Amino acid sequence: MLKYLASGIVMLAAMGCIENDIPYTVERLDITALEVEGLKGAAVIDNAAHSISLSLTETTDIRNVRISAVAMTEGAKSDVSFPGTFDLRTPLYVTLSKYGYKWEWTITAEQSIERYFRVEGQIGESQIDAEHHIATALVPMDHDLKNVVITDIKLGPETITTYSVDPLTLNNFENSARNITITYHNDIVEQWTLRVIPTDVEVEFKGVDAWAKRIWLYAEGRSGADLGFKYRKVGAEEWIAVEDITTNGGSFSACVEGLETLTEYEVVAFSGESLTEVVKVTTEDVWMLPNGGFEEWSTTGGVTYPYAEGGTPFWGTGNDGAALASTTLTEPTTDIRPGSEGTYAASLQSKKAAIMGLGKFAAGNLFLGEFGGLVGMDGLVNFGRPCSARPVALHGWVKYNCGVIDEFGKTPTARPDLKKGDNDEGQILVAVGNWTAAEYGGSESCPVVVNTKDESTFFNKSGKNVIGVGEMILNESTDGWMEFTLPLEYTTTSVVPTHIIIVFTGSRFGDYFTGSTQSLMLVDDVELLY
Repeated sequence: MLKYLASGIVMLAAMGCIENDIPYTVERLDITALEVEGLKGAAVIDNAAHSISLSLTETTDIRNVRISAVAMTEGAKSDVSFPGTFDLRTPLYVTLSKYGYKWEWTITAEQSIERYFRVEGQIGESQIDAEHHIATALVPMDHDLKNVVITDIKLGPETITTYSVDPLTLNNFENSARNITITYHNDIVEQWTLRVIPTDVEVEFKGVDAWAKRIWLYAEGRSGADLGFKYRKVGAEEWIAVEDITTNGGSFSACVEGLETLTEYEVVAFSGESLTEVVKVTTEDVWMLPNGGFEEWSTTGGVTYPYAEGGTPFWGTGNDGAALASTTLTEPTTDIRPGSEGTYAASLQSKKAAIMGLGKFAAGNLFLGEFGGLVGMDGLVNFGRPCSARPVALHGWVKYNCGVIDEFGKTPTARPDLKKGDNDEGQILVAVGNWTAAEYGGSESCPVVVNTKDESTFFNKSGKNVIGVGEMILNESTDGWMEFTLPLEYTTTSVVPTHIIIVFTGSRFGDYFTGSTQSLMLVDDVELLY
């Protein structure tokens, strides 16, 4: 992530600030691995926050979670005895100690139980109130409440939940709701209320999200009916039927692609013969990457920058720090991709540079942002640029020589199995989000500040402010220039981002001073797709 890139940017700069007084280094005390029974996926270890998140399968008893093995920093001792069985409805606090130093860790668990209640001919999705144990299905006004057909029901964990009566025999909802008792884990008993309520709404929109060249549509109608959408440009006479409808009971959705930017469209949803009112939306504009072909370069004070002389900085590199060791990590090259109309591409070379007799490894890098300066022996790197557009992919060309790791400072947390002699790893990352300067310490033009000494500032691609993200890892050399299209996966289609982050690096573990001096990444003709 950005943390790996950041130290490669500032390492050489920090070397220029070496003092004779070197304080004793306080060793971090980490939980490095955890084995848990009934876990869905791997435990998520956050070294910066000293926390571990567990996602349990729905059949696991969260009151009795078996932690069968724990690995931690060599020589560290825990005040909690492992292995053991723990009630993880509340956090488990663990203190690691060594040589009088203590590190506090927190282990938390979350558990999602899929619940549904579906009846024949219902409108939209049922409402499940897990806290109050109420399940509600909406049906048309003409629905026969004496003969309700429950088509599917699940109120507790799969395979281990028993019901007081067969739910499928509950058909009469004319005068009242129906009650049912479920039991699981032998001693957990829940009293549920099932409700079937008539509504005069046959079909309605739940969301219409207009992007630059596409519109996302969400609606609810009568299950079993013909469900779909139509659209047209405002002023056109003919409606166009939307294809590829995704249905889930009475809920349905679709995405209309290939539209024109900054154009007003009309959309309707239908369920059988029933139509919603016409909704009008306007598509967004596209936003293009400045200097995406890397044709513009300049040199000031011996430092090479990826923008024209006197131009506005947009892309950043680690060259400011590397210049203290008379080294350049990122620079133009005439080795351009096939068919390019330009003259230059960007060359990102990982290197080991020396100053005052000390040698450190630094990753070649290129990113949206700027070098932020030094704080003592540590550095600041500012990431992100303003962007409210929602691209669907990052497209471009990359040429990568994957070197064998010949510099090994520390073992990366993300790759505890990595060792000298293994292949290095290049990284391409793109993300859009609503990061703010107030929360992340930067400025409006560059909001995300990474402090190489403070892991809590490191970029998290699953963080709460990330709206869409895509990542590509290169662990072998390409066969010459390779065209790539890196899609972004969005957590929501309705939230508009404020900034975009893009990172290229030839050695993604530069933060640990680990990588290959033979790793070279060339990048050319980068653009955002909509």
